[in-house]
Amino acid sequence: MPSSPPYAAIDFGTSNSAVMVGDRQGHCALVELEAGFETMPTAVFYLADAPEDQGGLPRRYGRAAVAAYVEGQEGRLMRSMKSILGSTLVEQTTDVGGGRQVRYRDVVTGYLRHLRRLAEARAGVPVRRAVLGRPVHFVDDDAARDARAQSVLQACAGQAGFEEVHFQYEPIAAALDHEQRIVHEQLLLVADIGGGTSDFSLLRVGPMRGQRLDRRADILANHGVHVAGTDFDRRIELGMILPLAGFGARGPARPGAEAREVPTSVYHDLATWHLINTVYAPARVAEWRAMKGWFAEPLQHTRLMRVLDERLGHALAATAEQAKIDVATTGSARAELSALEPGLQAHLASPRAAALLADDRARIVDAALATVRLAGVAPQAVEALYFTGGSTGLSSLVEAIGALFPRALSVRGERFASVARGLGVHAQRVFAAAG
Repeated sequence: MPSSPPYAAIDFGTSNSAVMVGDRQGHCALVELEAGFETMPTAVFYLADAPEDQGGLPRRYGRAAVAAYVEGQEGRLMRSMKSILGSTLVEQTTDVGGGRQVRYRDVVTGYLRHLRRLAEARAGVPVRRAVLGRPVHFVDDDAARDARAQSVLQACAGQAGFEEVHFQYEPIAAALDHEQRIVHEQLLLVADIGGGTSDFSLLRVGPMRGQRLDRRADILANHGVHVAGTDFDRRIELGMILPLAGFGARGPARPGAEAREVPTSVYHDLATWHLINTVYAPARVAEWRAMKGWFAEPLQHTRLMRVLDERLGHALAATAEQAKIDVATTGSARAELSALEPGLQAHLASPRAAALLADDRARIVDAALATVRLAGVAPQAVEALYFTGGSTGLSSLVEAIGALFPRALSVRGERFASVARGLGVHAQRVFAAAG
């Protein structure tokens, strides 16, 4: 029997992406997208000061794209491209530096083309067939825009070189690995908590259902909130690191008047990833240099000016993210902040971290319960919870969700690759059926 052509299964995520490639013998494996990494940030950096290469405008992808931006190279960083698919923005153009204009949909196409080339490098032959993941709703409560978003993504995949494209819902993909291990039908709640959103889907899964290619009817409810890992990082930075540079501080006491609070806008921008570069504008730096008198503790102002003058915002954001990871895995974190002041450190213990994240955690937990209620199902009827996405590394969050569903078995999927693996399972079935 002749072997079938290879295929790709692509988790084109809002924050991160992963790719499975199936070979002619039907084996499916994750692709190394960057040296030592099987997942990478969904990011593209257009270099402004470089000539066009044979592939068009020169670009960096993934971690290299983020590094180029953080290092201050001239150009334009594009992230979360998936979120524009359901909007009119997708047909508009944007300046990527040097007076060059690029359509947003072409940014998506270029990124998918890069993923295809990586899949082909792994397969050793052209890859022209693909399964792509898609959310249950690109756009809430607007079926026409939702269908248009998938149509645009399919067109982008075609322009990227895929001649045959199929889709599978991301929560179904996340559940497929679990589904292969069960012998009875279950009500499963998939919790996909990543960098930008926390999404929940209540599904019917089981051995008999797993053989169906169309699984839309198995999605009983879907709900989510735009609160996730980047919000946690922001809370940690504002609560652990930036107070050392004056966040939440007050100025010198004044006779007969309450000491005024140091303005907070610069700190919130420093803790918001896509706004960090705005604080380095000469006018803003000059404004804050002149505000030394607002600080009762001059040392706080000195540290803030070092952050602005030496452009340390992204380094602090990375430190906050690592502190989040450390406190989640070991119960405490220690941040080295010698760049602000020799020997300076910040410490964070688990109880304090829990307090900093309490409001965000409550919103996510409420979304999990709301999903089940949308389906008209009692929490006691949920038989299993499947956790995926980078932020499910926070045990306190996982435990808080689990406490809502007392009869449910908690299953931890691969945080960054379970959707891609599930798409690979689906792709095997799709292309085996197609021959």
